Amino acid sequence: MIIKPVKLFRNGYMLQTMAFGGEEGMEAYDPTVRYRSSLQNYVIDTGSEVILVDTGMPKEFPEQVPDEKTVIFMGNKITDYVSALAEAGYQPEQVTKILVTHKHADHTGELRNFPNATIICGPEDADSDEMKPYPNVVKATYEDGPYYNFPEAQKIAEGIYFIKAKGHTNGNSIVIVEDGGLFYMIHGDITYTDEALYANKLSVVFEDVAAARESLDRVREFIANHPTVYVSTHTPLGYENLEAKRVV
Repeated sequence: MIIKPVKLFRNGYMLQTMAFGGEEGMEAYDPTVRYRSSLQNYVIDTGSEVILVDTGMPKEFPEQVPDEKTVIFMGNKITDYVSALAEAGYQPEQVTKILVTHKHADHTGELRNFPNATIICGPEDADSDEMKPYPNVVKATYEDGPYYNFPEAQKIAEGIYFIKAKGHTNGNSIVIVEDGGLFYMIHGDITYTDEALYANKLSVVFEDVAAARESLDRVREFIANHPTVYVSTHTPLGYENLEAKRVV
């Protein structure tokens, strides 16, 4: 099993107010504290399949110009998604499945480049306006029952699981890859930065705060009981953890 980052933006930042303010409110946190930010998604090569987890921003997305009001700056654009995927060693026609953690544009932006892949998405997000342009979307069934302390999961391939984790959106899911005795948790936006995971804080973007809290609690419980590499989307710690096989 090979997991690689698809690197899209670098050298960004997010304020603690954004990273931690989901429950108590942004005003409860220090706007002078910044954490490193970036944008990357991931590709899983099983040896027989090439499976993507999310597909980045739309190619047309303009460069951000941050100012004193910017709470999250993804950073400077490195390249577009398809070019970044090529740099990781893969072409669109090789992709068999795409696991969409949730419907937001920084996770679905280039789905249009994979018309022959099966796109698997949580049912509520699959029904959203954001996903309507893609006829190859299949609703996740979570038909394989519990995955450890997560009540609902779907086995995608040997060692790859798509797990219901509602809150950030109503159809939010996470991906866990089992390999070499480790659990690689590609979590979308359960947190925006790993520091929020350590501090047990929700970020400010969610559709169901109670469900988001339950999902974060389950993530932290899982990590406490299994050697987990926390593979994030919005911080370079995501690919740094992955490349170092660093357990939380």
